[in-house]
Amino acid sequence: MTYQPDFERMLKVLWRRGEPDRVPFYELFYDPEVISAIMDEPAVRLPENPVADDYRRLMRQRIDLRLKLGYDYAQAHPRMILPDRAHLLSDDTAELSHDARVWVDENRGVIENWADYERYPWPAIGQITTPEVDAACELIPDGMKLQVTPPGGVLENVMWLMGYVPMSMAMADAPDLIDAMFDRVGELLLACIEAVVDCEQVGIININDDLGFKSATLVSPEMLRRHVFPWYRRMAEVVHAHGKPFTLHCCGNVDEIIEDIIAVPFEAKHSYEDVIMPVTEFKRRFGDRIAVEGGIDMHLLSSGSEEQVRQYTRRVMEECMPGGGWALGSGNSLANYVPVQNYLAMLDVGWEMGHY
Repeated sequence: MTYQPDFERMLKVLWRRGEPDRVPFYELFYDPEVISAIMDEPAVRLPENPVADDYRRLMRQRIDLRLKLGYDYAQAHPRMILPDRAHLLSDDTAELSHDARVWVDENRGVIENWADYERYPWPAIGQITTPEVDAACELIPDGMKLQVTPPGGVLENVMWLMGYVPMSMAMADAPDLIDAMFDRVGELLLACIEAVVDCEQVGIININDDLGFKSATLVSPEMLRRHVFPWYRRMAEVVHAHGKPFTLHCCGNVDEIIEDIIAVPFEAKHSYEDVIMPVTEFKRRFGDRIAVEGGIDMHLLSSGSEEQVRQYTRRVMEECMPGGGWALGSGNSLANYVPVQNYLAMLDVGWEMGHY
């Protein structure tokens, strides 16, 4: 289809200013294999040493994908590279397979003590660049804006650099190192935001920071309040000073800190799992104070039939649409193990019944 985006629709949801003309769509990430399947062409991947034209090709495809599916924004990222993270590999058995599935080693890190911290090649603030955002600003059509997301969050980057277990030990054994780690990471992420927030084509600043797992937060709420939330508040001040919404992608059970999240303030929260709290319950409990993005359960999207996805999406829409403040999307992102026909069925229901 030929779609004319209207970013004001998304803003109406994020600022919770009543019901828009229709429910906007929201999605965080797409694995390259999903992009390739939807666009019927190879997903653009950056070479080892990309130049401006490489970023233009990348962002052209990402913008075209969103336009093809009916989104009012596209996603881009500042470039801040934290090298030498410890990773583990495993075979990828998804139908649209990667060569391997990669995750961060939770048992070891590249910074486990002060000596590691001192010799780590920390990027300087001046090394933060914005080639994706620059390319997207050249290409983005009228009516569409960018959601810009720095690479990882405050807790995530510390946890990835240190390893979850060494980080947890250091919280007891080396609190001064923990202070330094969170301050260094927070300063870099804040600089990423400052580098892009005044761009006219940037409409949303989003931070990705998974703070919980199935039954609790990854570290104590007290530690998050000491080390993470102060940085969120500084970021929010910068974003809001430019009149733009600040949103959070956060996986896991955050029931103990939801009031802290709302108070930052974030305009919206993304990522929901039925096994933790269905999006319908979150909207009912908190939707009068924070907007809600996505929520179609990943387990259902990944393992259910197309008809089950349609029925589930209809039920969620019936419960989440009233009053506005909600955008339709998956509970997390379009990973390569999500059948593309299930994702498209979700959007099809959105077009079918998403008009107010």
